[in-house]
Amino acid sequence: MEYTVQKLGRLAGISTRTLRYYDQIGILKPARINSSGYRIYGQAEVDRLQQILFFRELGFPLERVREVVTAPSFDSAEALRTHYAQLLDRRRQLDTLIANVEQTISAAEGRTTMTDQQKFEGFKQKMVEGNEDKYGEEIRRKYGNEAIDKSNQKFMNMTQEEHAEVTRLAEELTVTLAEAFKEGDPAGGLAQKAADLHKQWLTFYWSNYSKEAHAGLAQMYVDDERFKAHYDAAQPGTAEFLRDAIHIYTGAGK
Repeated sequence: MEYTVQKLGRLAGISTRTLRYYDQIGILKPARINSSGYRIYGQAEVDRLQQILFFRELGFPLERVREVVTAPSFDSAEALRTHYAQLLDRRRQLDTLIANVEQTISAAEGRTTMTDQQKFEGFKQKMVEGNEDKYGEEIRRKYGNEAIDKSNQKFMNMTQEEHAEVTRLAEELTVTLAEAFKEGDPAGGLAQKAADLHKQWLTFYWSNYSKEAHAGLAQMYVDDERFKAHYDAAQPGTAEFLRDAIHIYTGAGK
């Protein structure tokens, strides 16, 4: 079956403007242009659009989706299997949160009791599983399964006070790093304060801290597009700046 841009948009629940943009950037070209100048999409394009929307639903940046689906080695069947596994992970995360809410309701109604640590287990489990989904393969390859398992367990065992402190550190790091970036000197006082805050933040997750591992993580922030996009969201170049500051802080830049 063939579709015009309007019909495909209605079928997929997206705007015709989005489909035209996908054509413009080369992520989803129509099968042909008919004699009246209309874009016409066939079954292959329908299948590709489904893949694109799966990737977008899972949080992939559009540029990364374009790279994946236009690569000569792209395997649609394998991509579907990956989507399936990621959706199952998401369902497990939601099930964990639902169970936590049910337990909280029961405690509020006086039917059960709930410790302060239990109140936050669902959120922490969701964060661990989310990080595993996004970065697990890379960080396990870099640091090993044992180190990552210990890190996850340390995070899950965090007290309410520790969780509040690590949240505060993350917020202070964000503000300090932004101010340091404006100064432009990775060896400056603000940049080195940011590097030290980053170290303090890491110690809440890592079972053992080392300067070498800290410097290696900073480099991964630059090498991995997802980490880089996170740090560069507010200001491009921030990931490289933080890497340079941490390398100076740890002595890796000598």
